[in-house]
Amino acid sequence: MVSFDDLLEEAGAFGHFQKRIFCVLCLLSMPFAAVYVGIVFQGFTPNHWCRLSGGAAAAEVMEEKMQECGWSLEEALRKSVPLVNVSGDVQPSSCLQYQVDWNSTTLGCDPTDVDLRGAPVSRCKDGWSYGYKGRSSFVTEFHLVCEDAWFVDLFQSTINVGFLAGSFAFGYFADRFGRKISFLVSNILNAVSGLALALAPNYVSVLVFRTIFGFGTKGGWMIAYVFMTEIVGVKHRKTVGILFQMFFSVGLLILPLIAYFITDWRWLQVALSAPYVLFLAYYWLVPESPRWLISQNRLSKAAEITTAIADENKRKITKSFEALTCDEGDSSSASLLDLFRTPKMRKHTLILMFNWFTSAVVYQGLVMRVGITGGNIYLDFFISSLVEFPAAFLILFTIERVGRRLPFATANFAAGASCFITAFIPDSLLWLKTAVACVGRLGITMAFEMLVFVNIELYPTTVRNLGVSVCSTLCDIGGIIAPFLLYRLAAVWLELPLIIFGLLAFIAGAVVLMLPETRGVRLPETIHDVEFPQRSVENHQTRTLIKTDLTVNKETTSV
Repeated sequence: MVSFDDLLEEAGAFGHFQKRIFCVLCLLSMPFAAVYVGIVFQGFTPNHWCRLSGGAAAAEVMEEKMQECGWSLEEALRKSVPLVNVSGDVQPSSCLQYQVDWNSTTLGCDPTDVDLRGAPVSRCKDGWSYGYKGRSSFVTEFHLVCEDAWFVDLFQSTINVGFLAGSFAFGYFADRFGRKISFLVSNILNAVSGLALALAPNYVSVLVFRTIFGFGTKGGWMIAYVFMTEIVGVKHRKTVGILFQMFFSVGLLILPLIAYFITDWRWLQVALSAPYVLFLAYYWLVPESPRWLISQNRLSKAAEITTAIADENKRKITKSFEALTCDEGDSSSASLLDLFRTPKMRKHTLILMFNWFTSAVVYQGLVMRVGITGGNIYLDFFISSLVEFPAAFLILFTIERVGRRLPFATANFAAGASCFITAFIPDSLLWLKTAVACVGRLGITMAFEMLVFVNIELYPTTVRNLGVSVCSTLCDIGGIIAPFLLYRLAAVWLELPLIIFGLLAFIAGAVVLMLPETRGVRLPETIHDVEFPQRSVENHQTRTLIKTDLTVNKETTSV
């Protein structure tokens, strides 16, 4: 009996065929990055203040007075808008206005001419004016500021709701109907919902299409990741998985460049959706997974594709498909309770779930924070994305030398410490504040990427897929919560979210140290192997010795 991995080694574990498919599918990871954090540009919230009572005529009066008196916009606002204390800094209010008819009010250049400090104050009644004219976002189009600012949080939360549903739905579709047809459906859904989002007439429809867009994009990304790991040899799976995620970082670098030239959020949405139209061609460029075909007992089709792989890799297959046995599947009796029933399984599950949640909250929080710090949004986003690239190389350099647990925990500690330090660095040391924040971004990126394969290595074969699926749902739940944590806490104090992120990352790093080291350890096959790893090693060694003795005896008999 032979396994598909045996056949794949003969056909080429990572030959020309796999490299071609890898390059094609990695393109999918780049627009997914823009979908994930596009809110930084599409939901950009500029400085804003209440429009003056009296409509357009009042605005003209104020504009003429600014020219006559030589006032800057800041000076004009300080004379005409109530001042509020924001984190110790007195500045014009974004959400309050004086109840004054500016058409009938005489305002001289001398600031003592009119004293409005005793005038009644109210919420904005005539809409808002925006101080940044270079970018159109859904915030400025639908006026999602002040008491309606939480609607911006929903924009990011709905994409994560879509991610959560898409993970479950497309996980089932891919296992039930195949990788190829599921991937095609996801790209059709992405193209249609993405373009519909760009044409949405109101904000409710924006949220609906955004949810559907997330549903399809997460499903397609997940299928591509799984398919890629299924067609490469065992030794190449970690490297391929990490590099696939690295192309996500490439997408982050491209996003600010696109957003710089496409300043309207609707046209930017069209640009982010267009690649999914091109990805429809993958139906003819990418074959069905032979591993999935084998699981469906479609051996002739699997043999045809595997032979094509061998031909492209200029290799020959000598083993027969007739002797093939599938050892990749999970037990049909796998249950959610298996993840919690026994002590070590329960400990692993809770720690991994918390780390998925923390990684999503801290990573999304740090990315979205770039859009509210008040710097150059394009340059700051580009620099913070650039620091993600060393994460993949640090992982590849350390996991086989140092192990999994220590780099994983250290990455979380680095992210947590950076968040704490950044929060207390004064804005006058902007270069230092940016540098320390970038270290945090590097740390949480490294922790996020390591979490994927550590999750796989800790679970036994019987519940491995189930374990990864259940634990990773906390990633999407964290993504739903992240925008509310960032934007609502930042309204209280800009640095308060960093304190929360730092605390979460420190706890995540501490609990990672409670996990066993998996470097050089055979993957567990049963829950018993997880609970009693030493017995598992002894049993494996015994089986190996018996197998060796039988082989020697057989060879001696033959002689």
